Amino acid sequence: MASKRAKSAWACTECGAAANGWFGKCPACGAWNTIEPAAPAPARTTNVATDAKVRPAPSWLEGDGTPDRIATGIDEVDRVLGGGIVPESLTLVGGPPGIGKSTLMLQLAAGVAAEGPVLYASGEESGRQVALRAQRLGAEGPHLHVLADQRCDALCEAARTLGPRLVVADSIQTMVADDQTGIPGGMGQVRAVLDLLAGLAKSARIPVMLVGHVTKDGQLAGPKVLEHMVDVVLAFDGDEDRALRILRATKNRYGSTREIGIFEMTEAGLVPVADPSADLANADRPEAPGACVFAMAEGGRAMLVEVQALVAPAAGGPPRRTCTGVDANRVAMLLAVLERHGGLDVLGCDVFANVAGGLRLREPAADLPLLLALASSHLGRPLPRQLAAFGEVGLTGEIRRVPLADARIAEATRLGRTTLVVPRQTAVPEGASVQVVEVATAREALEAAFG
Repeated sequence: MASKRAKSAWACTECGAAANGWFGKCPACGAWNTIEPAAPAPARTTNVATDAKVRPAPSWLEGDGTPDRIATGIDEVDRVLGGGIVPESLTLVGGPPGIGKSTLMLQLAAGVAAEGPVLYASGEESGRQVALRAQRLGAEGPHLHVLADQRCDALCEAARTLGPRLVVADSIQTMVADDQTGIPGGMGQVRAVLDLLAGLAKSARIPVMLVGHVTKDGQLAGPKVLEHMVDVVLAFDGDEDRALRILRATKNRYGSTREIGIFEMTEAGLVPVADPSADLANADRPEAPGACVFAMAEGGRAMLVEVQALVAPAAGGPPRRTCTGVDANRVAMLLAVLERHGGLDVLGCDVFANVAGGLRLREPAADLPLLLALASSHLGRPLPRQLAAFGEVGLTGEIRRVPLADARIAEATRLGRTTLVVPRQTAVPEGASVQVVEVATAREALEAAFG
């Protein structure tokens, strides 16, 4: 009797859901053209006796609960990580091509190598290419070991032999596992490589940092299980036409996800920006309609950034809404508030919004300065250069308080701002040398800014 033909296993490369055949659209997550053949996982054996009793020990018996940290030598990276790299951790760093991920990882590896051996594994570049880049960045050192090999098994063997303080794999989409079939970057290979690196990190207490590619819509490439299995996910982005780069954590099991690190790309590599407010809020710019300074706060860090808006008559057809660095839905809401509660006819206009320096604003505290910038452009009346604002705007036109007001006011005072428009009942630090104007509604904010 003829044996039945084995069925091929299929799975979605986006969400990892199994399928019994090819589909144009994944039934689980709805992604298109993501169903691919998935090679069966290799069989795993165990030598644990059937009568063995496993008694897990309480985790607090192994320490005081405070994870050890490995300083990277780059203050901005340590800020985002929560104080440094945690042993046994897996960190995934993603970003668009050409943004500087490999540059950041090589500089970070050189910083950690100042205190001991570091293994930098590259599946994309040869050893000579990595050496040339290290010379340009000034990252050479006797403790920085480079492995130009796509085989993850060779990486794990070299790491166990060397015993490094840190392993960097650049990138996970180019590495392959010996016992797994499929092309590099495929779902099966990515999972197998991640399993090997996770076993290395947990068994040898060696932290591993992975570089990951992103898709054209900015999402990390590969199955979503990749983000779930790692401990920290860092996003490195910015405007390729500008020198500013932003590092932020989207997942961090050992710290906050509210901190950001700011860098400037130069010929000598990435340089941390110690005082970003001086670059993002240009106090010497000429007064022009449509610009307002926002006192923002990410984590415990406050800085000033300029938000810009352009409101122009529609040239025909539906009005355009083009937003860079701010949420387009938030801008649409602020336009409706201006129309209903501010008495400005803006809903039929073309609107363009931008954040200077290539930053992306996520906190609702940016509502008030963006609302003032929109009104300034529509009225054709510039706001004073020394005016700054922060506050959340509600649908009823009220201005709500936001956290970290004292840090925002202190930063505005340090940068020489003379007037600050804030929500009512905002706690003002004693001795602040700035005029604080408290407003309760959008109409009051417009009157305070334009009279």
